[in-house]
Amino acid sequence: MNLFRLLQARASAGKPVRVALIGAGKFGSMFLAQVPHTPGLEVPIIVDIDRDRAREACRTVGWSSERIAATVFTDDGARAIAGGAMDVVVEATGNPAVGIRHARAAIAAGKHIVMVNVEADVLAGPLLAEEARKAGVVYSLAYGDQPALTAEMVDWARATGFRVVAAGKGTKYLPAYHDVTPDGVWQHYGLTAGEAQSAGMNPQMFNSFLDGTKSAIEMAAIANACALDVPADGLLFPPCGVDDLPHIMRPRSRGGVLDRAGLVEVVSSLERDGRPVFRDLRWGVYVVLEAPNDYAADCFRQYGLKTDASGRYAAMYKPYHLIGLELNISVLSAALRGEPTGQASGFRGDVAAVAKRNLRAGEMLDGEGGYTVWGKLVPAAASLKAGALPIGLAHRLKLKHDVAHGAVVHWSDVEFDAGNETVKVRKAMEAAFAAQH
Repeated sequence: MNLFRLLQARASAGKPVRVALIGAGKFGSMFLAQVPHTPGLEVPIIVDIDRDRAREACRTVGWSSERIAATVFTDDGARAIAGGAMDVVVEATGNPAVGIRHARAAIAAGKHIVMVNVEADVLAGPLLAEEARKAGVVYSLAYGDQPALTAEMVDWARATGFRVVAAGKGTKYLPAYHDVTPDGVWQHYGLTAGEAQSAGMNPQMFNSFLDGTKSAIEMAAIANACALDVPADGLLFPPCGVDDLPHIMRPRSRGGVLDRAGLVEVVSSLERDGRPVFRDLRWGVYVVLEAPNDYAADCFRQYGLKTDASGRYAAMYKPYHLIGLELNISVLSAALRGEPTGQASGFRGDVAAVAKRNLRAGEMLDGEGGYTVWGKLVPAAASLKAGALPIGLAHRLKLKHDVAHGAVVHWSDVEFDAGNETVKVRKAMEAAFAAQH
C-alpha cells in the first residue's frame, strides 16, 4: 500500500521510473492510456514492428502531440533494451519466441522485465525467472492479467494463514469449443466476421481465448508461480457462479469436483446446455480457502462469507480484471520495491498441443487458436515423460506422423530445428527441471 507514495518521492526527486514498452497492441495501449495520468512514470521508447501503428495507438489513447514527439518509436527491440537508462522493460508482443529473446536481453542488460507475454512465460518462464534471480533483476507476471491477480489472492490467503484449496479464473466455455477454428469463432462472440474485421479483431487470437488454450496457458502460469498443482487430465471447466465456489471448487471427498486440494482450475460462465450461470465469474479471478480451525470457520459465518454446507470452505474473488490499465502495479513494484507481481518458482504445469481434428503427416501446425491444435493443461512431469510438444512451439512445424483427433502431439511427431534459439531455451528448461520430477 505504498507504491504511490514511493512514486511521488521519485517524481519529486526528478528521477521518474522509465519504461521501454515492446508491443503497442491492446494491452500495451491500455497501459499507455494511464501513463500521462501517473506523475513519475515515463515511457520514452516504444518498440513495435509497425511504428506508425504505435504512434496512432498513442494518439488514440489521448497522448498529446508533444508527448508523442518526445518519444522514440522503433522496431528494434534489442537496441532499445541495450541502450538508455530504462528501469523496466514491458514485453507485450504475445509471440513466445520474441518474448523469450527480449526477456533474456533485458536480464543481460540488468533491467527488470514485466512479462505480459504469458505464452513465453509458460514456454520457458521457470528458466527465465531463475536467470533473472541470479542476475539480481525482477522477472514478473503482468498485473491486470488474470495470472498475476490470482497469484496476489493466493499470496493473501497463505499470508493470513489459510490453506488454498483452489485458485483460478472464470471464462466462457463449452466442450465443443476445443475444436472451433478461426472460421467459426465470431458466432460464439455474437459477432459477424465483418463486424469483427471492422473492429480490428484478430480471429486466431480470439479463438485461442475460446478454444481453451489461453485458459490452459494462464493456469500453467499460476501453478508455476504459486506452487499449485494442475488437474491430472486437463482443466474441468465446471459451470460455477461466485456463490457456489466454496461448494463446487473443493475436493470430491468433500462433495466438490476437484481430485484433491491445492489445484488450479477455470470455472465456466455457461452451463453445459448453454444457459448462463447465475452470478458468473467470466471476467474475474478467485481463490477457495479452508478454515484451519473451528474458530476461523465460526468467523466465516459471523462475517457473512458464503461457505459450503460444512462452513469450512469459503471463497474470495475479484469480479473483473482491467488488463493493461492495471499494469502500473507490476512496473512500480519491480522498479520501486524490487518485487514481482507473480513469478515462476518451479515447473509444475505445462500446455501440450492437442489435435483439433485428424491431422496427417506433412501438414503444418499453426499454433494457438488456429486450425490444427489447441492447448491442454497437463502436469509438467507428465508432459516431460510423454515428450509432449508445448503449444508455444506448435507454430509452422511440419508433422512427420498422423495424429488422431484429440491426441497430444509429441516432439517425435514433428520436424524441428534443434539449433533454433527458442527450441534450445525450452530444451534447457526441460533438462533443468526434469530432475525435480
